[in-house]
Amino acid sequence: MNFRFGPFRKPAEPTAATAGQDFRASSRRGTGDTMRGRLFLTSACFVLVYGSIIGRLVQMGVSMPQESVTLGNAQAAVSAARPDIVDRNGEILATDIKFASLYAEPRRVVDPDEATEQLATVFPDLGTDAVRQRLASKQGFIWLKREITPAQQAAIHALGLPGIGFLTENKRFYPSGRTVAFVTGHVNIDNQGIAGIEKYIDDQWLGDLQKAGMTSTNLEPVKLSVDLRVQQVLHDEITAAMQRYTAKSSAAVVLNVKTGEVIGMTSAPDYDPMNPAEALDPNNMNRASASVYEMGSTFKLFATSMALDSGKVKITDSFDATQSLNIGGFTIHDFHGKHRVLTVPEIFIYSSNVGTGREALKVGSEGQQEFLKRLGLMDKVPTELPEIARPILPKRWSDLVTVTVSFGHGMAVSPLATAMAASAVMNGGILIPPTFFPRTEEAARLIGKRVMKQSTSDQMRYLMRLNVLAPGGSGKSADIPGYRIGGKTGTAEKVVNGRYSSDKRFNAFVATFPIDDPQYLLLVVFDEPNPERPGLPATAGMNAAPTAGNIVGRIAPMLNVEPRFDDVDVPLMAAY
Repeated sequence: MNFRFGPFRKPAEPTAATAGQDFRASSRRGTGDTMRGRLFLTSACFVLVYGSIIGRLVQMGVSMPQESVTLGNAQAAVSAARPDIVDRNGEILATDIKFASLYAEPRRVVDPDEATEQLATVFPDLGTDAVRQRLASKQGFIWLKREITPAQQAAIHALGLPGIGFLTENKRFYPSGRTVAFVTGHVNIDNQGIAGIEKYIDDQWLGDLQKAGMTSTNLEPVKLSVDLRVQQVLHDEITAAMQRYTAKSSAAVVLNVKTGEVIGMTSAPDYDPMNPAEALDPNNMNRASASVYEMGSTFKLFATSMALDSGKVKITDSFDATQSLNIGGFTIHDFHGKHRVLTVPEIFIYSSNVGTGREALKVGSEGQQEFLKRLGLMDKVPTELPEIARPILPKRWSDLVTVTVSFGHGMAVSPLATAMAASAVMNGGILIPPTFFPRTEEAARLIGKRVMKQSTSDQMRYLMRLNVLAPGGSGKSADIPGYRIGGKTGTAEKVVNGRYSSDKRFNAFVATFPIDDPQYLLLVVFDEPNPERPGLPATAGMNAAPTAGNIVGRIAPMLNVEPRFDDVDVPLMAAY
């Protein structure tokens, strides 16, 4: 390739005309650049603004705002269902019903002042400054009124207030009210179980289902071992008796001695499970399982069983009860002393403290503790109900304690624990943990534990029947013809200001029927009963025993216990 270079020429100087042309061209180029820059800037602004809007819309599309999340959580919480609770025959004890509740989303309330004034026309208690401040807040969700009536809901709806709405929630309903309150328990305002079987099923499985959001569908009913008919009889009889004897409180328990099923359990004063605040009153506590007492002479059932089962005492033995028993610097008296030598059956039916104390001393302190431990009386009752009290035991087990515990002083247990142990004495010697759910005899045999000989149980059934039939027996007032009741009274002086009081008592009567083949055990207790009429004693034989007899007479036919009017008791009385 050839390159040709010409002579170098200096550029010509611009003239006035050419300079003007160049300036105009330059000006046009500058103006075009500026406009393009402005257009670019404007476009960028539009992109940023609309990009932000689109981004926010996308964010709102994929996630709910916080107030909606809060509302959704509230709806999920209040719509959680609970299973029905039914008795052993399918009768409903607890169920869910629907109620509307009033809420607000303050962020959506247009005029908090107007909203407060309007709400006050239906609910005067909502017309306060505190409510107005809550409505003026930035909260996403607040409750205003729980469980309102349909009429109130319609009145609020007619107001047409923005940010005010309703949620349908489940409310627990107890058709039998107070009758079964201490068994079913109750729930709080959020329909969560906080007492009784309601709490038990929450703790066992329902709480986990609720957390997983799986309780909005129908749940299988929870069947209890309780018989509502028996429960109603218990409630009627002990409530009436408490008034008749002006007692401080009362309680009753019915157990199936072959399965450990709780057929009925109640206490008075009671409470309405639809109004859980009543349960906070200490006077309305569950005396049957959540309280402990010195059970008095009902413990002679265990002391005599212990003595016979140990082999150190025979039913044909006798003990000196001519005088009081002096031990550990204290003197033990008989309430109605015979002041003579008593046989083992006489010690039982005359309820001799002296004779029972001598039997216990023959077994010894260690033997007594081991036997009571076997019967479950030194531990918390193993059952489903959350309200179970632990026993109060002596700190030091001296010979004096051995004697006093033998007749029910010096250690305190719950009536339910007493009924459990007494069932073992009556059913052939098998300790079966009580249950509030149905259980077969086969299942009971698998978990039952032998705690005494069959022969000991047979002898104790004989003594229990003798105590009801024999002249001078403390259980005579519990006898109901045809139902062959065996029983034992207990009258314990209460401790007042560190000393046993002679006019404040805790009375009990434990009964089993039919005694020749025990099916059920009943325990009735009264705290501080008074004489029915002036001049009468206030012993268990005068109040707890007849109350137990009335109960057995009513519930035995319900439980298919057929009466017998033959001479089944003649051999027993002939032997006596």
